[in-house]
Amino acid sequence: MRNYEVMYIIRPDLDEAKNREIVESFNTLIQNNGGEVLKVEPWGKRRLAYEINKIREGYYVLVHFNGPTTLPAELERNFRISDNILRYLVTNVTEK
Repeated sequence: MRNYEVMYIIRPDLDEAKNREIVESFNTLIQNNGGEVLKVEPWGKRRLAYEINKIREGYYVLVHFNGPTTLPAELERNFRISDNILRYLVTNVTEK
């Protein structure tokens, strides 16, 4: 099991209940694929550094999790097919 963190940006035009539903669905995806969610940090709506498809802000979520090495690829695949995710980044966290 390796430590990872993922930052993803949800479309800003969704309501708070839908945002929570999206966050829970990705947390469930992590758990169903052998991972363990350690910490979820919803940052809320923030202005984007640059426009993405004429959208100027997004709902940011940071998730720390443990999982097998195949989990990030599966997570990225699901982010790509979701219409509600603007951008995402999965990184391997190494302890120093």
